[in-house]
Amino acid sequence: MTDSKAILREQEQSLRDLADHLAAGLGADLLDTNIALGELTIRVPAARIVQVLTFLRDDGNCQFAELVDITGLDWPERAKRFDIVYHLLSLKLNQRVRIKAETDEETPVPSAVGVYSAANWYERETWDMYGVMFSGHPDLRRILSDYGFEGHPLRKDFPLTGYVEVRYDESQKRVIYEPVQLQQEFRRFDFMSPWEGAKYVLPGDEKAEGQK
Repeated sequence: MTDSKAILREQEQSLRDLADHLAAGLGADLLDTNIALGELTIRVPAARIVQVLTFLRDDGNCQFAELVDITGLDWPERAKRFDIVYHLLSLKLNQRVRIKAETDEETPVPSAVGVYSAANWYERETWDMYGVMFSGHPDLRRILSDYGFEGHPLRKDFPLTGYVEVRYDESQKRVIYEPVQLQQEFRRFDFMSPWEGAKYVLPGDEKAEGQK
């Protein structure tokens, strides 16, 4: 137990040292730092994301050479409703860092493809799911949904049923898009007590009545 606590203290101190180093190296580009659950999260201006990522990749005390993921978070009540989240890994120093940047529906975020080539598909996915635009991206188009898909499914205001449904039309010999039609708009679930029974006649009960 003592050894595990010592390891945790050492890891936390390592993250604090990294946070101090980033504060000195990034200056005004570092808006906030937070250490929680053994992870360091930093917040930076979206317009400076390329410069921040380049520093994290090239600095000798960082060496975050691996881009693990780019994703988004939607906070509809905020003016800048989206968090763009980057996860980086340094295999040489055995460290991870999470970077967050805020943007709105109108303002593109600079593409990180020039820093990490792996950002290409991650940014396409973030555009597809959240509608966040990335300026300078070489091929920003949908990657998970169909090219004719309407909306962005991971936005919190996106309807659970979607806007359109897709089916193959035999008469037209092609795939067509139609407005969503719910064939059953209301369904009654009866979670009645087996001891109390229903307060109404259940289908089939009329047969039992006829046998009396």
